[in-house]
Amino acid sequence: MVDEPNRPVDLKSGWKSGEITAMCVVCLGIGLLMGYLLRGSAPNQAQTSISTFETRSAQAMGGTSGQPPQQMSQKMPSLDDMKRMADKKAEPLLEKLKTDGRNPQLLNEIGLVYKSTHQFKGAADYFRKSLQYDPTNIGVRADYASCLYYTGDVDGALAQLKKSLTYDPKHAGTLMNIGIIKWKGRNDVDGAIASWETLLQYHPDFPQKDLVQQLITQAKESTRPRA
Repeated sequence: MVDEPNRPVDLKSGWKSGEITAMCVVCLGIGLLMGYLLRGSAPNQAQTSISTFETRSAQAMGGTSGQPPQQMSQKMPSLDDMKRMADKKAEPLLEKLKTDGRNPQLLNEIGLVYKSTHQFKGAADYFRKSLQYDPTNIGVRADYASCLYYTGDVDGALAQLKKSLTYDPKHAGTLMNIGIIKWKGRNDVDGAIASWETLLQYHPDFPQKDLVQQLITQAKESTRPRA
């Protein structure tokens, strides 16, 4: 909560229902890749809520909400709208930052608020500052890397993930994300598959093993010539 700077922010609390709906719809614009990339420093509850946003948005756009898709699209917020939501949510955290500017957990909390509303450039700045004071935090570095990727800095994202491997060469989430970004960001199918196979070698009981194997299959099929 915002009153506890050493505790990761719960992204689900504090948002109004209308703001959550807005976030649902905007999630569609980022694409399926966001559903594959493993989150870093967000608490499990927040991760679940973000996934729920994506699921609900897909249902709404399909008309299952009882509201025509045309009406939903008319209400789609702009990124400026999303930024205003994030700025309002981050206000108390930014106020604390004035007197505690070197607190990596506080900087991470602010980054999570902006990342949750797809303000990736702003979020990346806060994650980068957090890592200045806590460089071995692999979770924060994963969030930083994903934000860099979403802003188009593929090389920067991979560099951050490779940095994480210097602290933990077997880190499953990092190996997963390296594979995804190599495949989708660089079209490096061999590099992606190698990263995922290394993940499964180190972690044969990985909870998302089926997803990793599915990605390996999809990556291999993407290189086959079409009939």
